[in-house]
Amino acid sequence: MNILITNDDGIYSPGIAALAKTARQFGTVRIVAPDVEQSSMGHAITHSRPLSYRSSPISFEGIDAFRVNGTPADCVALGLHMFPDTQVVLSGINMGPNLGNSMWHSGTLAAAKQAMLLGITGIALSTPVGKTEPDFEGLSQWTADVLKILLNDKGPALYNVNFPPKPEGVVWTRQSVRLYDGNVVPGQDPMGRKNYWITVIPLEPAEEGTDRWAVENKRVSITPLRLDLTAHDELSTRLKSGRKLDR
Repeated sequence: MNILITNDDGIYSPGIAALAKTARQFGTVRIVAPDVEQSSMGHAITHSRPLSYRSSPISFEGIDAFRVNGTPADCVALGLHMFPDTQVVLSGINMGPNLGNSMWHSGTLAAAKQAMLLGITGIALSTPVGKTEPDFEGLSQWTADVLKILLNDKGPALYNVNFPPKPEGVVWTRQSVRLYDGNVVPGQDPMGRKNYWITVIPLEPAEEGTDRWAVENKRVSITPLRLDLTAHDELSTRLKSGRKLDR
């Protein structure tokens, strides 16, 4: 199997090195990642300037690795151009969770979505981070277990995977959908200039069976996703009502 690995933390992240090390068990690995951190970039695509790539400044133990002056989605598009025989794209391991509503702005998940848009399975992998780096060595076997499950599926498919710091099991989940406070907190820098922080404190507890609930309960969360954002139940209701929108 030919595997392309990227992330949104950048080429220097220990998470991408950990993922590459584990993924080598499953096939040929190549790395195409942003040259700087692109966290919360979402599915941004660079269109106002040309992209370029260079060899990675750090070694990945014999793996071909390149850095790109673009977003995670850019890296996947360019990576698949460079390596058209790629069969799956792995994104991560992100230093920070991508649970619930954070899927909307996650650069990690956007890379996996870009893969599926181009007809290839995309798998995003993330884990919480505290005052110290995640224990990627401790997560290596859990990462391998997840890849054994997902790499055997027929694609293209899209998955979002989140590891708790010390997993005790693996579960299938749905996306947590909760409201957040979204408060804007004003402040100022040492020069007296105004700045602002936007808070994202959830207003409700995690719903049982969701990705966030799983991680809170020390379970690896695997959430199957789709690209279709249509509210099919509402659409069906609207169509059955017989009301026409055109004049």
